[in-house]
Amino acid sequence: MGIRIFLAVLSTCLLFPLAACKGQESLPDGSQPQRESIALTVWGAEEDEALLEQIFASFQDHYAGQADFQITYQPQSESNCKDVLLGDLEGGADVFAFADDQVAALAAAGGLDPIENEAAIREASLPASVEAASVENTLYAYPLTADNGYFLYYNKAFFSEEDIQSLERMLEVAAQAGKLVTMDWSSAWYVYAFFGNTGLEVGLNEDGITNYCTWNSTDGSIRGVDVARAMLDIAASPAFSSRTDQEFLEGVRDGTVAAGISGVWNAVALEELWGSNLGAAKLPTFTCGGRQVQMASFSGCKLIGVNAYSRHTDWAARLAEWITSEENQRLRFEVRGQGPANVNAANSPEVQSAPAIAALLEQSNYSQLQRVGGKFWDPVTEFAASMAQGNPSGASLQDQLDRMVEGVTAR
Repeated sequence: MGIRIFLAVLSTCLLFPLAACKGQESLPDGSQPQRESIALTVWGAEEDEALLEQIFASFQDHYAGQADFQITYQPQSESNCKDVLLGDLEGGADVFAFADDQVAALAAAGGLDPIENEAAIREASLPASVEAASVENTLYAYPLTADNGYFLYYNKAFFSEEDIQSLERMLEVAAQAGKLVTMDWSSAWYVYAFFGNTGLEVGLNEDGITNYCTWNSTDGSIRGVDVARAMLDIAASPAFSSRTDQEFLEGVRDGTVAAGISGVWNAVALEELWGSNLGAAKLPTFTCGGRQVQMASFSGCKLIGVNAYSRHTDWAARLAEWITSEENQRLRFEVRGQGPANVNAANSPEVQSAPAIAALLEQSNYSQLQRVGGKFWDPVTEFAASMAQGNPSGASLQDQLDRMVEGVTAR
């Protein structure tokens, strides 16, 4: 009986095409079945569009023949990606870039699932970036960059290495040259620089939503009013200007700006503009409460997430991993000057020798991982706007600090 069955199966294989015996399916007319159509939407920074389109093309080439891809890029700010996505999870992007301080909320809301190949991603990424992409030691996103911080850019034609140690000295030199030193006081992210190393504190409560803040403290060697007065003194200098990142670059282009506080995302543009005169360093000190205080900074990472509600989570995960691969993080550094989260890419000679990356690493000794709730931003921005304008209302500095802290810690 066994021999008869074997002969029957063998004759069947001989009668039908070899492909059928291999389990490959074909339609009755002999044509091949249509490949699955995969439509994916990707959110990313507006400045990343050209880079992402290049990465999408290589992804489709790599997986050619496995599916028909339609990948759509849409610009979306990384800073408020969480709010937009949680407003419509099912209608949101399949793959999205976001700042690491949003990962806990996205995971809690069900917008992110744990990464399936967690061990491989952990091994390939810098430890700090893995920590930034994790919630309670579970990895929820793919590390993209490990450079989300700020430091000092300066034109060596105007400042010496000794000059850039102190913000007051920089303002003196700039004033004498008729130039400007800029920093964005319309962003609470940058304003943290004045409070971070004073002993005054801000951070998340255990609920992961509300904040604690002592920036209005009247005790200690440095009080809240000391910081406020220091900011007023800086704002009063004719060489200081509160400018956004875009305005900073515009000032460099027109020759009015000789130094500014920004991040690695401007490294390529500044190198083109200042050439060999481009300098980058940790932030300077500033005078506060009768002493020199090292300016602090927020730090963090950019991550790539996969929407748990995507119709194609498997392909979305493959694309997220492709975007954050070693090869494409090297490409991102080459094109955008952004510091990789991938270990091999970060340790490459090209990255290690980059002035902006070296400055960021130096500033990391005085930085704090950004962990604040949503109510931190507006009250701090409002306070800083008053300081940048020289306190035009004449209101008590302590009252303004108290109002700021009340807003930051609101429940």
